[in-house]
Amino acid sequence: MSLYSISDAQLAFGHVALLDHADFSLEAGERVGLIGRNGAGKSSLLKIIAGLAKPDDGLITRQNELTTVYVPQEPEFDLEASVFDVVASGLSHERELLDEYDVVAHKLADAPSEGPEHDALMSRMNTLQSSLDLHDAWSWQTRVATTLQQIGLDGDVRSGALSGGMKKRVALARALVVQPDVLLLDEPTNHLDFEGIRWLEELLVTLRTGLLFITHDRAFLDKVATRIVDLDRGRLLSYPGNYSAYQTRKAQQLEIEQVEAAKFDKLLAQEEVWIRKGVEARRTRSVGRIARLVEMRNERAERRNVQGNVKLDVGQGERSGKIVSELTDVTKRYGDRTIVDNFTATVMRGDKFGFIGANGAGKTTLLKMILGELAPDEGTVRTGTNTQVAYFDQMRAQLDLDKTLADTISPGSEWVEVNGVKKHVMSYLGDFLFAPERARSPVRSLSGGERNRLLLARLFARPANVLVLDEPTNDLDIQTLELLEELLTDYDGTVLLVSHDRQFLDNVVTSVFASEGGGKWREYVGGFTDWQIQSERSEKIALEAARDTAKQAKKDDGPKDSGAGRNSQRSTKLPYKEVRELEALPAQIAALEAEQKSIAAKLEDGSAFAKDPKEGTRLSERHAAIDEELLVALERWEELEAKRK
Repeated sequence: MSLYSISDAQLAFGHVALLDHADFSLEAGERVGLIGRNGAGKSSLLKIIAGLAKPDDGLITRQNELTTVYVPQEPEFDLEASVFDVVASGLSHERELLDEYDVVAHKLADAPSEGPEHDALMSRMNTLQSSLDLHDAWSWQTRVATTLQQIGLDGDVRSGALSGGMKKRVALARALVVQPDVLLLDEPTNHLDFEGIRWLEELLVTLRTGLLFITHDRAFLDKVATRIVDLDRGRLLSYPGNYSAYQTRKAQQLEIEQVEAAKFDKLLAQEEVWIRKGVEARRTRSVGRIARLVEMRNERAERRNVQGNVKLDVGQGERSGKIVSELTDVTKRYGDRTIVDNFTATVMRGDKFGFIGANGAGKTTLLKMILGELAPDEGTVRTGTNTQVAYFDQMRAQLDLDKTLADTISPGSEWVEVNGVKKHVMSYLGDFLFAPERARSPVRSLSGGERNRLLLARLFARPANVLVLDEPTNDLDIQTLELLEELLTDYDGTVLLVSHDRQFLDNVVTSVFASEGGGKWREYVGGFTDWQIQSERSEKIALEAARDTAKQAKKDDGPKDSGAGRNSQRSTKLPYKEVRELEALPAQIAALEAEQKSIAAKLEDGSAFAKDPKEGTRLSERHAAIDEELLVALERWEELEAKRK
């Protein structure tokens, strides 16, 4: 039996049906990812399942004594309370039962040993004891302490002093301490950094509870989901497997749907021609055929077509100088803490850089120094000429909640000019899926995803040659994300991107600035996955080199001709030649990586091909050849390491 199911559900806001005779069920142990366009009704469905809202119609069934916990996008709790007390507030029902049990026990001790009062108190105590046993409430403090330990939280810290990512962990701990049968999560990766997202993925795949979550993080869906449910035009469509499997099946389904719709429209057009024929045809027409035509007209009127995509087009400013920003030995400190330590880098026109680091690592600080908005404590920053910067702020501080959508896009005018083409503000808002009747609505009436869409519309309406995007993917639906990826990939200007969406980084950026702790930053060629592979490989090589150094130091400190030294020589499985080869490989790999990075810098702006096509071709071929050499060297290194062990 399903933990929860809803059949023939209907829910509408105004004239839009969010749920249109929809069916859904959740089995024990399932991890279901709920996806759909912004405003499709995903959060509304989550609240219905949580019991916080009701559908207009539909049959709901759930198992007896089912415990359901809902964690919203922006959890709220007492910021003055300790983390322990916030997490313990998830067990408020159990603690109330325990408090009442203590009160009844004291009354029973003072009551006569016989009589109606004694019997009533004993009956209540037995009921409470059964409930306490059922909910495992006797050891609630141990449950809270264990949950805090599992999630890595300090119970004594004031919750208001925590970062956004740690507050998210507190909200999850408050949910998990309840030991729910069904866990509902709305955008759980918001405010989490890469380590936090990885931690959450590992946590959720080990849970035995039924899980339903909303997210637009495609990598997270691939890792966690065992089934995808797509809320599409009021219907809930189920696809077994992760997001990658869903993409294939969804594309096939839409293709079939388009073919069937085209056939239907063609037949309807033929019937409309027939009904309008002359008098002779009308005398002989079939009553059944007329009835079928009426039915087809109604069916066509009720059809809900796939919602159109956002039409993204960024206003191209004048070309900036070749160098956008040049940082030389810059250092920035806040008190005793070093945020950026002796960092050197150059951002060229057309570069697309991503910023990778934990929350609080200093991504925004480094970004502001690159733009020249923040002076370093040491070192120099030289900003380029003719830079026109457009800024996307994740906190949406640029949006005035009391302004209308039209005034936000084009204050004091009804026209917007993008790349030399004038558009009416209503038409431009339509490109971002805002209906004309909403253009005069205040910004505060929009959902989180719609506000992000509006911010993108405002951003792209202004000419710019440097786009600075701080967490632009939050709350955007997957279709808009993919379109934004395409636009940024084709954009001729410079892009500086802060995002925790791993796939978005992979698809957009060509290099990353990664925090390596202690204020140290390093540039890596490629996206998130490339950084991950390179950094893990560098850590492994550094670790092996440190071990070799320690072994050599230990050997040098010992007696030269001691028996122990001779025994250690005999215990080595590698011949002398291979030992020497193994020692040389880390330096060889590092040299190849440095050469490849140097070639990539020369090829990046295309000037190598313009100056000398043959040299450009040679460099391009050498860049590809280094990939092969690196692969061979790494495989050889792993082979020799395995033999030595």
